[in-house]
Amino acid sequence: MKLSIKKNINVPNTLTVIRLIVIIPMIKFLLEQKYVYAGIMILISALSDMMDGFLARRLDQVTDLGKILDPIADKLTLIAVVVCVNVLYPEVMPFVLVLFSKELLMLAGGAFLLKVRIRPPAAKWYGKLSTVLFYTSITTLIILKAVWGYTNETLSMTLLAVTTASMLFSLVRYFILFVKLVKEKNKAEKTAQSVQPQSDGE
Repeated sequence: MKLSIKKNINVPNTLTVIRLIVIIPMIKFLLEQKYVYAGIMILISALSDMMDGFLARRLDQVTDLGKILDPIADKLTLIAVVVCVNVLYPEVMPFVLVLFSKELLMLAGGAFLLKVRIRPPAAKWYGKLSTVLFYTSITTLIILKAVWGYTNETLSMTLLAVTTASMLFSLVRYFILFVKLVKEKNKAEKTAQSVQPQSDGE
């Protein structure tokens, strides 16, 4: 157990924890419309999100805990920001519904994999792409309003529409991966069952 704890205490996992912690001040600043501070929190979250996976692979510090914490941090950050944006911009409600539907399906899929003892896959490039587009869209809207006091409904809906499309693409790709993992497990179990009687006979 001690070895496991030591293994999980590393730079990538620390960055993921930081991403979880900054969610609270990020929500506070967004709802108070302190966009500069909110933007700083989002920037910290985005940078830690980009660096934790890179460092985990570069330093050979990929852990099971990191694979669990990283998507949780992604989802909580995503949901927190979108809910706040929806409070400030009620017109983005359709985007919020798509987001929540996607995240619920992802959580249900991950829970099912764990139930049947299949290790959920690490984040893929298409998942990271949708996250980057999300951060880019939200940060752009916040900077435009905070620095120049500029708001444009067409621009807002365009950015959010692109982000939504990338999320749906990511969901489809993860679903394909989900089906593949389940099929591979079923095939492995059938193979094991067919080999077992022969082993007993020997």
